[in-house]
Amino acid sequence: MNRTDRLYAIVEELRAVAPRPRSARWLAERFEVSSRTIERDLSALQQAGVPIWAEPGRTGGYCLDRSHTLAPLGFTVDEALAVMIALGTLSTSPFRDAATSALRKVVAVTDERSMRETARLADRIHLLGDATTQKAPRELAAALRTGQVLRIAYTDREGSATQRDVEPLGFVGKGDAWYLIAWCRLRDGLRAFRGDRIVRVTPLDERPPRRTLRAEDLGIVEGELRAVGAGAAVDAKSP
Repeated sequence: MNRTDRLYAIVEELRAVAPRPRSARWLAERFEVSSRTIERDLSALQQAGVPIWAEPGRTGGYCLDRSHTLAPLGFTVDEALAVMIALGTLSTSPFRDAATSALRKVVAVTDERSMRETARLADRIHLLGDATTQKAPRELAAALRTGQVLRIAYTDREGSATQRDVEPLGFVGKGDAWYLIAWCRLRDGLRAFRGDRIVRVTPLDERPPRRTLRAEDLGIVEGELRAVGAGAAVDAKSP
């Protein structure tokens, strides 16, 4: 059994006996691995947001909160593969940590047969990126949610360095490059800041009223701008 299959199986084992605990030793014997391996697996699941906690004592062990877990998802192999590919495209974005965590959760609640077939197919799919593209700072991921003004150290394409206070409004992804769309107080206007040119990010305490951002305000002259918001999901639910 590979690790992906084992993580799913551990969750299902704990779900089946919840709220009773299972010890690391019992799980190690069940999955024919060492107790240390089980401890690492449980830690990975906890970091991914699976509600597992330890109960101390001679009869203690690890428990799963059934009321706060998802039932196994009814993903087809193609659906699970599409989710895996989509999350993989975020590897250079500010959301890469959340994407990795989301993928772990999908793995944990997808049925074993589908996940095994999905993993086999995913090994045949590769994303071709630009080797020169660097990752956007992780600190940008929370920018839209918190609404805080950001103080950024930015280097433009000519190599000129500036420090700017900006009001985050959105993101645009193009290939491996991600751009922070923000109101720049230095330039008193809307600007796009390429993520891999943002050297440093410092959130400030100020949370100004959120400005309106329309697609036409971005002034895109090449390519097609596609939204990834809830509208697509609403459309998909429509008959």
